[in-house]
Amino acid sequence: MLQVLLVTFPFFALVLAGYLAARRKMLPLEAIPGMNSFVLFFALPCMLYRFGSTTPVAQLLDGALFFTYLFCALVMVGFVVAVSMNRRIRWNDAAFGALVAVFPNTGFMGVPLLVALLGAAAAGPAIVTIVVDTVITTSLCVALSRLDGADKHGFSHAAGNALRGMLGNPMPWAIVLGALASAVQLALPKPVAQTVTLLADAASPVALFTIGAVLARSQMLVRAAGAPAVPLRDYLPVVAIKLLVHPLLVLLAGTAAIQLGVPLDRFALLVVVLVAALPSASNVSMLAEKFGADNGRIARIILVSTAASFLSFSAAVSLLVDKP
Repeated sequence: MLQVLLVTFPFFALVLAGYLAARRKMLPLEAIPGMNSFVLFFALPCMLYRFGSTTPVAQLLDGALFFTYLFCALVMVGFVVAVSMNRRIRWNDAAFGALVAVFPNTGFMGVPLLVALLGAAAAGPAIVTIVVDTVITTSLCVALSRLDGADKHGFSHAAGNALRGMLGNPMPWAIVLGALASAVQLALPKPVAQTVTLLADAASPVALFTIGAVLARSQMLVRAAGAPAVPLRDYLPVVAIKLLVHPLLVLLAGTAAIQLGVPLDRFALLVVVLVAALPSASNVSMLAEKFGADNGRIARIILVSTAASFLSFSAAVSLLVDKP
């Protein structure tokens, strides 16, 4: 456990540094969207392209892994929506609660952390989960959020926004381009390759720092708006579902699939179980704000899951990863 904490500590320390920088106003709140844009549109796509271009195409097109992880995501969405809805939480809030419970912070945190823990081979399976979460799970939850008519423009307008958001997300495109480069064994010209490398190397530290700053900003904006306190029962169970139920479901479903003869690689299963054990993705807060959901609840789920995962994720690694 101590050896695992030595690896994970710097990653969570950078998140804490970003959080404290924003809370103490060392980093202006107005600068945080710019940092987020740098990571999302420049650094992270280069990192994903680099991993995609150096990963065998067979790993990126692993249908057994894709559908096993997708099955678990769909089960999680249905389960969280069913247990969340009450007089206060209707379709809009329940759908984004489900998204924050099933969408791990794979891009900003997971890929570099898992590569540090398990080696470069962990990038391929992690990238498969990014495709599922950014393209399918997010679109499904946005669609579900419109069922109670919270958006005055209606379902079709929301669906159009979701589609435009999906097409405008650079992460899947970076993965596709990386996979194509891997398939045709394309080598970028040296000056371009060096530029990609510089941006890719910046992705991990800046992304982690930005996660903390985004969490602090969300919390500060909710407090400044004078929103009522969110009851513990509205967000703590979702945190537990994210950090405990999600990885357990992926582990059980993957193990069952292997027993049934599905050609699912055990190392790939290990990677996606650890992906599921990651804290909630910070970008769900921005989506919730855009579609009028209770962002105070979403921000608390992300914040608490990120803080708690320092121990829960490290424990999962200690339990699942074979020691040398």
